[in-house]
Amino acid sequence: MSKILVTGGTGYIGSHTIVELINAGHEPVIIDNLSNSEISVLEGIRQITGHSPGFYQEDAGSREAVEKIIAAHPDITAIIHFAAFKAVGESVQKPLSYYRNNLDSTINLLECMLAAGIPNFVFSSSCTVYGQPDELPVSESAPIKQAESPYGNTKQMCEDILRNVAAATALKAISLRYFNPVGAHESALIGELPRGVPNNLMPFITQTAIGKREKLTVFGDDYDTPDGSGIRDYIHVVDLAKAHVKACERLIAGQNKASIEFFNLGTGSGYSVLEVIKAFEKVNGVKLNYTIGPRRAGDIEKVYADTSFSNSELGWKANLGLEEMVASAWKWEQRLADKK
Repeated sequence: MSKILVTGGTGYIGSHTIVELINAGHEPVIIDNLSNSEISVLEGIRQITGHSPGFYQEDAGSREAVEKIIAAHPDITAIIHFAAFKAVGESVQKPLSYYRNNLDSTINLLECMLAAGIPNFVFSSSCTVYGQPDELPVSESAPIKQAESPYGNTKQMCEDILRNVAAATALKAISLRYFNPVGAHESALIGELPRGVPNNLMPFITQTAIGKREKLTVFGDDYDTPDGSGIRDYIHVVDLAKAHVKACERLIAGQNKASIEFFNLGTGSGYSVLEVIKAFEKVNGVKLNYTIGPRRAGDIEKVYADTSFSNSELGWKANLGLEEMVASAWKWEQRLADKK
């Protein structure tokens, strides 16, 4: 068992990772300022696991807060860093707040953990670091091109910081490059809680299906893809969460083969926006009202992962398919509606 500090641990991916850490016998401690999540998530985690993880409502960018938490838990062996602003479109409109928040929190955590002698760091990165790749599927060795958004840029810059710090200090880091996380825990006790207008496709679909939104807009049908809509590698959030457990255990056991390693987290195949809509309708027996709109700033045409390195080195593979993704997302949305 290891004690692991998780920033953004009440968020969408963070909360599912807390559940998987507890299931694997670890003791997570959460720091989250609740700017993009809700305290009720902790009750969902308790109901699923029977455990209530330590929780601090603080900002990961606060030196004082992080030092206080590390001092209270001197046996922390690793940090998983989720806390970040994450909306591609919003980052185009508010670049400075994205640079300030996403870079500050990462730098602060690195300074605090190195001062405390904590060597292991798992970073929540993104396939946006690849920009629009030249070849598909995209592997970890693909060239890092100019990011298509300030959000993607912050992930590239954080990875550069990690590279430099790992070269100069005792830091051991793994950067996990997510493709498109969707779905919810099978219990429907935790899931995605987008505030305001969702940034991701699946909550747009589920909110339209439940009647919260009048219609779903598909951003662009003139891409160079079979049906004209953008293609993404959608991955079930529970599969994604399990990869973070594997990454932590790899670092803590000293199995990493370099001071910083990069892993793609996806299924290895892509689905178009329209294919996801059709799968949702078929699996859940729901008809969606959708319309075609213009392309959205910062979006790329198609991207999906080469996951062979993650499969062989991390010993991790995505197991849940599109049907489980759309079914669990719908079950979660229905539970949200029932609670209101």
